[in-house]
Amino acid sequence: MEHPEWFQRALAIPFDEATVEVEGTDVHYLDWGALGKPGLVLVHGGAAHAHWWAFLAPFFTTDFHVVALDLSGHGDSGRRDRYSHDLWSEEILAVAADAGFPGAPVVVGHSLGGLVTINTAALHGDRMAGAVIVDSPVRRPDPESETGARGRAFRSPGTYPTLEKALDHFRLIPPQPCDNEYIVEYVGRRSLHEVSDGWTWKFDPHLFTHTLVPMNEQLASVATRVALFRGEHSVVVPPDTAEYMYELMGRSSPVISIPDAHHHLILDQPLAFVAALRTLLADWHHSEPISVAD
Repeated sequence: MEHPEWFQRALAIPFDEATVEVEGTDVHYLDWGALGKPGLVLVHGGAAHAHWWAFLAPFFTTDFHVVALDLSGHGDSGRRDRYSHDLWSEEILAVAADAGFPGAPVVVGHSLGGLVTINTAALHGDRMAGAVIVDSPVRRPDPESETGARGRAFRSPGTYPTLEKALDHFRLIPPQPCDNEYIVEYVGRRSLHEVSDGWTWKFDPHLFTHTLVPMNEQLASVATRVALFRGEHSVVVPPDTAEYMYELMGRSSPVISIPDAHHHLILDQPLAFVAALRTLLADWHHSEPISVAD
């Protein structure tokens, strides 16, 4: 399988790995350390992992100290008896503190990671320099119906005799086209680990049994500047959902549609996403912060 030069260059950039204990569970993260630079925390979606960001993080290291974490129950982090947005928010803050940022970081979250980012910004906005929501739905009246539906798809993970056989079963949820097969293969391979009887997925199948909470009030009370990115063809954040979220954000925060992208826009339009996020972060760097709560 061919890999374009930009992808190879990005993955050739070295990173460190570290863990920090949060409420009795080890939380693993990748660290493209540039001590002294502003912090940028990248948060993956449900049943995903930190390596979904590994080919994108190096595009931001000129200006930022970048980390990408595995939320508990995902990737190489430990599992819990129960999960909640509040616990995951604590993990984001703990990783940011452990990384040694000089000040409050910008947090970027995709899908479930975006909902956790909203929660973090509502509860701890004073400890963030900004929140970027990437195709995460806040709907009326049930903002997490899509998360719940996707959760049902993850509750019976299979075990396969070989890694390659397991990879044959890797699918994006919700289903969507993605021409970048090399990226899908990359994240799929790192979604698996070997167990006694074969290969299975790293995520905890009990992830989505936690009580769903409405996100409307959290988004409306975010206490830091915020922006929403969505895929132009996303079935998770269609135009009416984006418009509702724009209202909740006081009609004062940017809503940016990535052309020809679906829900997993960091996989199907990665360079367009990089350009859009770079532009937003550059603007935030020299503009006066305005939060939704203002």
